[in-house]
Amino acid sequence: MRGEVRLDVRTDSPASRFVPGARLATDSSGHLTLASARHDRSGWFVRFAEAPTREDAEALRGTLLLADDAAPPEPDAWYPDELRGLALQLPDGTPAGQVTGVIHGPAQDLLEIRQPSGAVALLPFVQAIVPEVDVLAGRIVTTPPPGLLEVAPIPPEEELDEEEGALDGEGEA
Repeated sequence: MRGEVRLDVRTDSPASRFVPGARLATDSSGHLTLASARHDRSGWFVRFAEAPTREDAEALRGTLLLADDAAPPEPDAWYPDELRGLALQLPDGTPAGQVTGVIHGPAQDLLEIRQPSGAVALLPFVQAIVPEVDVLAGRIVTTPPPGLLEVAPIPPEEELDEEEGALDGEGEA
């Protein structure tokens, strides 16, 4: 279509943001006004009033659309720069590392963690594993499953013996 642009969307509420007439701030072109928007299986496609032709739309390649600061913030949403550098800890306060990056995965975001040993781990950024983010306190609390992080709690040996049929102290099964 003439002047239509495919978007790489990073919002949880695109239907409420991409409505005809909405003015969106950009990183380079000031503001753009949405003339139309549609969604299909391959993503969001929009046309801007300021870019009516294909050539005009091509000139926008690489332009970032910025969230309107006046819009109400999405609950439990943070910018990657707000998370980088935060301390990661277990619920009991045990240090588990530091956030060094955020990776936008197809299923969910992943926190890149530098663990106390220096090893890097990827932590799924989901409520079950990251129940608390406190940017002002500079920390994230995690409840990782055993083995995901170096400091994650490992079940006591007695539980492993019973559950997995491990050898007892005499070397017999």
